[in-house]
Amino acid sequence: MSPVAMPAVSDDHFGPFLDALRIASTAPDAKAAADRLAREVSKVGYESLRDSHVITALHSFANNKKSGYERESAAMGFESFALVLGAPCAPLLLPSLSVLYDLYMDKGEVVRNAAAAATKAILKLFPPEATGIVFRTLEDILEKGKWRSKVGVLESIKTFVSHARDAVGEQLAITIPKVEAAMHDTKAEVSSAAIKCATALCSSLANADLTPHIPSLVKCMSNPDSVPACIKSLSSTTFVSEVTAPALAVLVPLLLRALNDRSMEVQRRTVVVIDNLVKLVRDPNIAATYLNPLFDGVEKIAKGAAFPEVRAFAETALNTLTKSGASKDGPPPAQRNIADETAYASTAILTLLPHDLVAVSASRPNGPHTPRHSLLADIITFVSSLTADLIYARHFADANQWKRCVGVYFTPWFPGGADDATAFAEQVRSHFAAIDKAKNASTLSNDDEEGEVLCNTVFSLAYGALLLLSHTTLRLVRGHRYGILGTNGSGKSTLMRQLREGKVENFPPQSELRCVMVEHSLQGEDTSLSIIDFIASDKQLADIPREKIRQQLAEVGFDDARQADTVGGLSGGWKMKLELARAMLYNADLLLLDELDRASVQWLQQYLMAQKRVTCLIVSHDSGFLDVVTTDIIHYESKKLVYYPGNLSTFVENHPEAKSYYTLAATSVKFAFPPPGSLMGVRSNTRAILKMTNCTYTYPGRSTPSLYNVSCALSLSSRVGIIGPNGAGKSTLIKLLTGETEPQEGSVYKHPALRIGYVSQHATHHIERHLEKTPIQYISWRFQDGHDREILEKATRVLTDAEKAQLEVEFVGKNGQRRKLEMIMGRQKLKKSFQYEIKWRGFDHRFNTWIPREELLEKGFTKLVQQFDDLEASREGAGFRDTSTHIIRKHLEDIGLDGDIAQYNEISGLSGGQKIKLVIAACLWNNPQICVLDEPSNFLDREALGGLAVAIRDWAGAVVIISHNEEFVTALCPEIWHVNGGRMTQQGKAAVVEDAFADAKSPKGSGSNTPVRSRLQTPAGSAFATPAGSGAEDKGAAGTPPVKKKKKMTRNQIKAQEERRRVRKFNWLNLGGPKPEDTDSD
Repeated sequence: MSPVAMPAVSDDHFGPFLDALRIASTAPDAKAAADRLAREVSKVGYESLRDSHVITALHSFANNKKSGYERESAAMGFESFALVLGAPCAPLLLPSLSVLYDLYMDKGEVVRNAAAAATKAILKLFPPEATGIVFRTLEDILEKGKWRSKVGVLESIKTFVSHARDAVGEQLAITIPKVEAAMHDTKAEVSSAAIKCATALCSSLANADLTPHIPSLVKCMSNPDSVPACIKSLSSTTFVSEVTAPALAVLVPLLLRALNDRSMEVQRRTVVVIDNLVKLVRDPNIAATYLNPLFDGVEKIAKGAAFPEVRAFAETALNTLTKSGASKDGPPPAQRNIADETAYASTAILTLLPHDLVAVSASRPNGPHTPRHSLLADIITFVSSLTADLIYARHFADANQWKRCVGVYFTPWFPGGADDATAFAEQVRSHFAAIDKAKNASTLSNDDEEGEVLCNTVFSLAYGALLLLSHTTLRLVRGHRYGILGTNGSGKSTLMRQLREGKVENFPPQSELRCVMVEHSLQGEDTSLSIIDFIASDKQLADIPREKIRQQLAEVGFDDARQADTVGGLSGGWKMKLELARAMLYNADLLLLDELDRASVQWLQQYLMAQKRVTCLIVSHDSGFLDVVTTDIIHYESKKLVYYPGNLSTFVENHPEAKSYYTLAATSVKFAFPPPGSLMGVRSNTRAILKMTNCTYTYPGRSTPSLYNVSCALSLSSRVGIIGPNGAGKSTLIKLLTGETEPQEGSVYKHPALRIGYVSQHATHHIERHLEKTPIQYISWRFQDGHDREILEKATRVLTDAEKAQLEVEFVGKNGQRRKLEMIMGRQKLKKSFQYEIKWRGFDHRFNTWIPREELLEKGFTKLVQQFDDLEASREGAGFRDTSTHIIRKHLEDIGLDGDIAQYNEISGLSGGQKIKLVIAACLWNNPQICVLDEPSNFLDREALGGLAVAIRDWAGAVVIISHNEEFVTALCPEIWHVNGGRMTQQGKAAVVEDAFADAKSPKGSGSNTPVRSRLQTPAGSAFATPAGSGAEDKGAAGTPPVKKKKKMTRNQIKAQEERRRVRKFNWLNLGGPKPEDTDSD
């Protein structure tokens, strides 16, 4: 029977129940009395709560300051109502929350515990859709309550995150400022509870990219001094998800604080983050709602920042804000009129209710009607608010949601109970769904798809300040092989990493779509295991039989003997094969292949072509491999992914501007190498400046040498390509030449002033300890002292114990005096060699002595001399270079690295191609005479590889290249060193092959890439044999021109010369350093 149809109940009916509850002296008695009262209300009808003043009586109990029993009984009464009456009574108990939270300040712990249990029971009754209504009530209590009440409210708000995460996210804009205010409460308990509450609330952000930053975001709310650190971490974040209203609700207050920071660096990072975030906000209404407050701050920086580059970034952010719909003076976006929406829903519900629950007006028989009871009116108001939200969000498909928001609350008021209430909820849903359908009628079209679509999603991708992809579609079909084309830094590898980690919006999880990525090297793995044990230890392959693992390894080239080797001993190419074998055992649906070189995976072509159920995304700089394997091309164009059916050849036919994917010189990327420095005493470009003689090297722990009896030489005109299979010893040969390692047998000769620029196979080898620096900061640090700091860290230049003991050997002078060498102070030319200024231990500088190089080498000070030679060679190159920011930036731009990335992005966030450009730029900073590149094609894309090839061709120094890319090597290197099985054979010394360059020969001696001395004097591609290795030219060149007689100086010239020498000596005595030469030169 519905409550309104029941007979009226007198106040005396509930008197005994209320008295029993009031006088209960123990907790069990109070609990029993409260349950009896709740069951009686359920039996008599909900209207008795108001008609019999039951709730009013409980309020009076709670406010009785004289009786702790009554206050405890009141809390237990509300808890029993929540537990016995259930969800239908939740709207009726909501106004009583303020009374219960007041009890949190009670002196009696039992009262406080009872109040906490009651609030917890009541709040559990509300569905996620009612989160906004409940939060408004709790926020009012948080603002006006005492400290324990505030702590209780904050803990209650926190509980909603677990079961109503999305609903909480929608309320952040209103709730977060209230919680942030509580962080600054004078009571430490309130402040601590507010920080915990804010952390929980921020975890509801529907943006996985912000999850790692939640602690720092919350810290910024409580401590504004931490804003710069938070902004820095945000600017280094890869954003892939749409930025929604909840995220902006948290970020905009932080950004407003950062815009007012006095630091130019913080302001720059902030406007860059704003520019990036605004591009990821898809809904213009959300942009206009949340981003308007940022407009003034960005405009102020754009007009008044001290640094021009900061003003430029702010101008860009301002333009982006304007395009998004934000403005300073424009009208705010139309807001929801919640009152009108609620009234509209209420009118419809009253019209649809049965006539026994409403009073029908004679003048308005079609409605709106009037509820027959005031409690029913409260229920309708609450339900109408939830209904208005469902209508606004257009949630009409889920009947259970409407039952939860409408039907449940009418259950006690219908004669048929839950069945009638559910039918009524369905009636309300159908009513509003029909109206919505009529308003938003649309035609649907279905496209026939070829094959099974693995994923079809719209997403954005950014790295910190750089938006890589904006609102583009990723659509992959099973069995297709997609080649991804784009310039270095466009985001190819970033996209692959985000796919692997499942961070691309709406990308299927691993349980639905098996996605495996194959990269260059095994990172963070245990490399001490044998190869077969390494694969078998993978938890994801626990069910794979060992025999199957063995067969798979054998298929990719690991015979039984090699399978027993440790993973740590594998070269880069074999590690890549190991990763591919593991990927094949995963039985992947989607295989991500990132920058694989062809020599490692030639057999992979047939494997991929045979797989009809495996989809591949391939990033490769080998055009031949892409041409054979791909069925489709995905091209980066204007921050979009554009799909082209067919292989690379088909793509280039339709887009001739993409010819750079085939020919090296058809490239828009231009590199400019600085000219090599001069070498004292080297007048011929074919004279040996670096020579290895009968060198043998064996890695520690191995029995067979990696290199055996190798001899070779380099001159300034050398263009050498080193080729050979993986693990043959190519990189070992280079390390011996450059001084990275030392041979156990044989010798390595290097010109004392020679500088070598070395780019290793793995770019991070050079910069792995500087990932927190920007590229400009790294070069500035490395060369700030006028020499290359990394030169002194070579293993071959570190003194052994025996060499340290050699320093104790005494020199005996002509007069019999004994001295010990302390350090080498300077160096100057002596005939065809050098002599060195020696500082003696225990003697003043004025007792320094010049000793010839040969004598020092003879006495066993070879390494000390080499150390000083390295330092001097480095100083000659880097000592005269200014390390100002704008000069380093220009140098990095010449090597193809974007200036803004070089100045503002940390090295840790650079792509593989950008890191290799940085390493190339660093190795060329001190104007080396030899440039050594180990597998540059592994990281550089076709565009950058073409730019590098043109720069190498036009450079006047010696070049050594290790690469599997035959096109790249043969186009540049007439001399080939073939390394196999630890032995080296030399082939050819022909002219440079120009055919690979589509632009014919470049003009000799012109352009910014040309060194100081003319290319006409540099026989880079001489067709004749070179005497570089013979040493024939060491004895001097034939046909030396006659020496001209020196003209006698005048008296004034002699005086001026003496004055110059006096000033030089005076400066040396004051400032120190190497002693100046007494030369006639000015």
